[in-house]
Amino acid sequence: MPVDHEITAVLQLLEAAGKPLHEMTPPQARDSFARLVVGGRLPEHVIPVASVQDTSVPGADGDLPARVYRPEHTGALPTVVLFHGGGWVVGDLETHDNTARAIARDAHAVVVSVAYRLAPEARFPAAVDDALAATRWAAKHLTDLGGGDALAVAGDSAGGNLAAVVAQELRTKIAAQLLIYPSTDPVGEYPSRSENGTGYFLETPTMEWFFTQYAGHVTDIDARLSPVLQRNLAGVAPAVVVTAEFDPLRDEGEAYATALKAAGVRVETRRFDGMIHGFFDMGPASAAARAAIEETCALFSEVLHP
Repeated sequence: MPVDHEITAVLQLLEAAGKPLHEMTPPQARDSFARLVVGGRLPEHVIPVASVQDTSVPGADGDLPARVYRPEHTGALPTVVLFHGGGWVVGDLETHDNTARAIARDAHAVVVSVAYRLAPEARFPAAVDDALAATRWAAKHLTDLGGGDALAVAGDSAGGNLAAVVAQELRTKIAAQLLIYPSTDPVGEYPSRSENGTGYFLETPTMEWFFTQYAGHVTDIDARLSPVLQRNLAGVAPAVVVTAEFDPLRDEGEAYATALKAAGVRVETRRFDGMIHGFFDMGPASAAARAAIEETCALFSEVLHP
């Protein structure tokens, strides 16, 4: 099917917004991305939750900014540690505020959104080490967070990469994982990368720039950078993996879901037709994106609350 007509209007606005991120310095790219996402967010677009609290959590090299979101539910709830997308270079707690709110509200969980260190100032494996440290901290504080026994991880794009890695490395501690158009094989070759590498928001030069900033120094690629390379996926947490039809990362996300299934892992997969990379923050502009977000969170809720 064609790109959702309301998403097409978003793409037209993005095209008129100025030069692409890969033509900027990392600080400029962060400012541009924040203006793009947060600048257009009206009060009525903010998803309501019971409470939001700024805090900090331990990272691998010092404390990290974090934010705890509590839904309008009482009793013991799962705790979800969320890692934002942005190519490991851009993005923060503010750009992914509504993503955290949607998961908290619709998956009925306490969400801990974590701002891990960004590249190139902190290159691979800094983000992975931070994600692991933050999740280990959450595992020790479940009583103070959701109150239930279940600990999950979630992330979109680069954050989905981090969530997948954490689920692999801490598999006995993780009850579920939500991977939203995840980067699972950033150096792999897939048809969707060429089919969707131009004209759909996330473009090939930007992906290459992100990877260079984050891991251009790495010569030996392993599962901590490319989760699909993990040979032993047995016992990894049940997963919800969602992809978008017009996303260059579509095929690698689906390849990872297939590998999880082959290892006997419960996996709920959805490819949302007409959607592009980043649709999770496009709900205010697109009814189809809103429906995809709601379906994703409902699926995750089913896995979180078996």
